[in-house]
Amino acid sequence: MQYVFRHKRMVVWCLAGLCAVAQAQPAPAAGASPRLDAIRKAGALRVGVLQNAPWLVENTTGSGAPWSGPAWLLAEEYARLLGVRLRTVAVSHETKVPVLAANQVDMTISPLGETPQRLNVVDFVTYSTTSVCMFGRADKAAPFAQAASVDDLNRPEVTIAYFTGSAEEGWIRTRFPRAQLRAVASSGATAPVEEIMARRADAAPINRVSWVGLQRKVKGLAALPKENNCQSSAEKASPVGLAVDKNQPVYLDWLRQVARAHQARLNADEARMVQAMQ
Repeated sequence: MQYVFRHKRMVVWCLAGLCAVAQAQPAPAAGASPRLDAIRKAGALRVGVLQNAPWLVENTTGSGAPWSGPAWLLAEEYARLLGVRLRTVAVSHETKVPVLAANQVDMTISPLGETPQRLNVVDFVTYSTTSVCMFGRADKAAPFAQAASVDDLNRPEVTIAYFTGSAEEGWIRTRFPRAQLRAVASSGATAPVEEIMARRADAAPINRVSWVGLQRKVKGLAALPKENNCQSSAEKASPVGLAVDKNQPVYLDWLRQVARAHQARLNADEARMVQAMQ
């Protein structure tokens, strides 16, 4: 399924009460990039889409823009600067990278984590990160409440629970070598919250985005790092961004320039999307 969207609005956002118009990053001239020349000739920027909240979320209401989130905002800005339509191409987890080499899209905006394996086949324009929070009971009697930082959990008297086979398993073992570790079978939940509530463990890892929803659903929990409700955590951090086919230096450099110029706007929209998640 394809969707064509034309974006003509000026880019305006407010930060700390001040509104500003984003500084334009003119696209390279004709002849500088075969990819940009092809996009202009086609009159459309083809973007691979697959939902991955909070960076790219599909709008299923039937009205308004079909997608939202910082990945969509960035794609809109690229199309605006090039003076072309924005055309979405549905991809899957299996095809979101191969479609680039197959020239079925000009970029995949379904957010991808940057890994050494992916860097062998695609180039990234990163604008965010995924990371981990540590959470536990917030009541004063709980050991977790005595910790001021994630480092304070690396103690023999602290028990940390994690799902066996989870993405955090290896990191937990390396990050907390002095703590008591409790491996549990996955329950299908985003984190082993049952272990925390039953006091069988003092702390557990959770993706920073998932933490916001868990905090709303389960009262009496707290997270580390404390700052910005753990949304600025650098624990187990990994870059997130859009991907393009390799060996397109002019195209890639321009895409990265535009992303850097709009970083504050992308950050603000990501924060908005995280807060809107249930």
